[in-house]
Amino acid sequence: MHLRGPGLATIAVLAALLAAPEAQAADRLPGTIDIPCAATVLEQGADWYLPAGPPRALVWVQHGFARSSGHVGALASTFADAGYLVFAPNMPFMNLSGCTLQNIGDNTAFLHDVAALFGTASAPGGALSTSLADAAHRAGRAVPAIPERLVFVGHSAGAEAVAYVAERLRTHHLETWNTLRGVVLLDPVRSFIGNNIDRALDGISGTDLPTLTISAPPSPCNSFGIGTLAVRTRLDRPFLGVLLPSGVHTDAEGTSSDAMGEMLCGISESVNSSTLRRLALGWMGDFVAGTRTPDFYPAAPHGTVPAAPAAHILTGY
Repeated sequence: MHLRGPGLATIAVLAALLAAPEAQAADRLPGTIDIPCAATVLEQGADWYLPAGPPRALVWVQHGFARSSGHVGALASTFADAGYLVFAPNMPFMNLSGCTLQNIGDNTAFLHDVAALFGTASAPGGALSTSLADAAHRAGRAVPAIPERLVFVGHSAGAEAVAYVAERLRTHHLETWNTLRGVVLLDPVRSFIGNNIDRALDGISGTDLPTLTISAPPSPCNSFGIGTLAVRTRLDRPFLGVLLPSGVHTDAEGTSSDAMGEMLCGISESVNSSTLRRLALGWMGDFVAGTRTPDFYPAAPHGTVPAAPAAHILTGY
């Protein structure tokens, strides 16, 4: 979520004070994650979602501006039900040291540290594996192994963050980059300060990393579509994703949204939130398996996607 205007700080604080909705998955394990921030370490809340069997991949699901992991709980549950191990951390939207999800000064050092979480994901004693182990132990659950294969999914400002972290893996954590199977951007929002998403997409564009987008029409909450514009001008791909013509910014949150999100950014129609989940799951499955299922892609550059026939195809400018 992203809004202009002098009321931004007040709205953000009110949004943060509202209780995040409870996630629906029975296997949601609440926990924490330690992330370096300047000379300190932030202990952030983080939810883990465990699949019923061996996980197909680790999926990082990142919420949007002034939101929390609970607001993407329904989405994370859907992914876990499909066999993925899901990591959904809370990221700050205000921090005097610049350790924020969106760029309100210079958050690049913080995002470098977030990238390092994944660069050391399988290392004994690494922050990510420690977070999972602690959450599992508190819940009395066996600790699953973190899969080697990764998928990143980000909503709103979280989309900019996951794209930037993906590019950071390419330049500084090559071994982990080689295990990243794809990125899904959900109504991406570009920060007004800096050029994080531009730099990220420029770097990714020269690779074969699948990067696909599901957008809503321009609105104040998605900064009038400037994140989607960045995708369309920076990524050199024949198919960039889809725009849901009756979509709203909260489609990614679906039933996990709240009164504040719906009042400011619209109430998601069930057809749109279900289409978003269907496409995201279809693409992720192809990312991980190395396949291309025809239902989730247009047969021709300006055709339709069978799994979302009402959606508009996103292509480059």
